[in-house]
Parts: sequence; structure tokens; C-alpha cells
Amino acid sequence: MDIRQLKYFVAIVDCGSLSKAAEQLCVAQPSLSQQVVGLETELRAQLLLRSHRGVKPTEAGRALYLRARDVLRQVAQIPLAVQVSGTESGHVAIGLPTSVAVVFALPLYEHVRRHYPGIRLHIVEGMSGHLAELMANGRLDMAILFREAETRGVSVHPLFEENLYVFGAIEGIDAGADVPLRCLAGVPLVLPSATNGLRLLIARAFAREGIEPEVVADIDSLPTMLAIARRGDVATIVSSDAFGHAADQHLIHRLVEPEISRAVALCVPNALPTSAASLAIQKVVGQLVAELVDSGVWTGVLRRADARAPASPAGRAPGKTRA
Repeated sequence: MDIRQLKYFVAIVDCGSLSKAAEQLCVAQPSLSQQVVGLETELRAQLLLRSHRGVKPTEAGRALYLRARDVLRQVAQIPLAVQVSGTESGHVAIGLPTSVAVVFALPLYEHVRRHYPGIRLHIVEGMSGHLAELMANGRLDMAILFREAETRGVSVHPLFEENLYVFGAIEGIDAGADVPLRCLAGVPLVLPSATNGLRLLIARAFAREGIEPEVVADIDSLPTMLAIARRGDVATIVSSDAFGHAADQHLIHRLVEPEISRAVALCVPNALPTSAASLAIQKVVGQLVAELVDSGVWTGVLRRADARAPASPAGRAPGKTRA
């Protein structure tokens, strides 16, 4: 096998279709099929399952895909290593949940651009569940996820805990005032879908209080949830970092009695070797998070190594209890 075959195979798996991969690679589809047959013959294993919906890898194909991506990534790093000799260089892909990206993506980019010019940073923004899937498939070197416990094949490096806030106008609650969880009984809510980790956390908190959330729509998009809540007839529950710096302060309410918090960590796959560039970005993430929290840029969170209570988006300093 050669690099070209590996490149073709990775493209096919990424696209989920031979025709789409052929279009992306500017290669005739019959030629692409022949390359796959050649790989399957050489490796004596079926690599793809074909159906009317497209193609997906077999177990053998998935194993080849993960290793092929690693090989292609190392090959792509060779020119950078030559051009920036003696410094960290290469391609590093990191996943950021949308709420984290609002605060962290730009400072991360600027820091890496300034201090690690040899590193080509790839930031992928999305829902945490999708990012975890991309990381498991070898398409991310690391991701910031809402986890606190080690999982199989993934190292977890705690960063901070964040409080959840209510966003929206709520009848009987003054602008910007704290909202006890029981006051959300009967309030129309838009929340992420039932399989989302945030939704599960919220559902457990409501259940402990003996109330049922009145969910009127399942929205797997943070900007869309905030936009809907701004219209005034529903509310949502999100983390403080979701608001960024352009928030409508009067719509932000600290959730209390009880407070709900969740752990945020940098998650890194440990099945494959880690490059010097990836190690550098891991270190940058930890240092930059600490700087943003300590400087007050990132509010409403509590660093895991810090015993101080987090400030809220409106400048308050709420107490801290885990839900």
C-alpha cells in the first residue's frame, strides 16, 4: 500500500460515499473503487460495507482508518518540521463546545499564532456529544468536554466547574434576579435533546426537586436556543460562558436552590502516540484557561485548583454546591 491509497481510503470514510469522495479528490469513481479493492486484497480483509445509503467501515476498516489518519497527519507535518526546525510544529485539531468556544476560541487562536507559529491549529466547534464522537474516530487530537472521570481510551485533565444560568424573561422574576429551580415549574423551556449531557443534568436536578420541566422544543444549537429565549416567551438553561460579552444582562438569572454545576475537562485520546505539537497545545489550554478565569475574562466558573467562588456574569459571587 502507499500514501495515495491511504489518502483515498480516509476520504471515502470521511465522506461516507464513494461518489462524494471521488468528487472531492477529483478522481474517477471506478479508479477509487479499484484502490479500495487493492487494499482489501493486500490486507485480506473487507474494509467497507456498501449500501444504498453509502459506505461505512468494517471493524478492520475502522482500524485502518485510525492508523491511516495518523500516518497522513505525520506526513503532512514533515514540511512544517523542516521549515520551523527546533520548535513545535504540525497539525493539531481541538474540539470546543459552542459555549466554550464563545470565550476560548479567539484567545486560543491568538496565543498559538503568536507563540507557536509552526503549529497549524484546527478548531472544531460543536455539541459535546458530536465532539466526543469525532475524537473517538481519530479526527480530533483533543477536545474540551463536560467530564470529570477517566474513560476507557481517554485521559481527562480537569479544567474548571461551571454554574448553570437561566436565560430569558420569567414572569414574576425581576430582571437579572436569582431564580430558584422550583420557580421554573410551568415555565416554557427550550433545551438540548434528551441524549445531550446538559439535558440529562437538568432533568436530574428537576427530578430531585419533584418537578417536571415544561420543554416546548428540543434544540441542539446554543445560538438558536439563546435567540429563541430572547424573543421573550420561553427561557433556556445554559452555562455562563455561553453569553460571551454581548449578552442581555437583564435576561441572565443565576440558578439557585439548588445551584447546578458541571465539570469541564480537556480530554485526550491515549491509544495513539502524542506529538510534541499536541503536548504543547494541551499545556497552552491549561495555562490559558487559568489566565482567563483569574483575570475575570471568563466568569461564572471555578477553576479546579482554585478554592474561590466564581463570579457570575453580572459580577456577583455565588456560593458553590454541586447538583
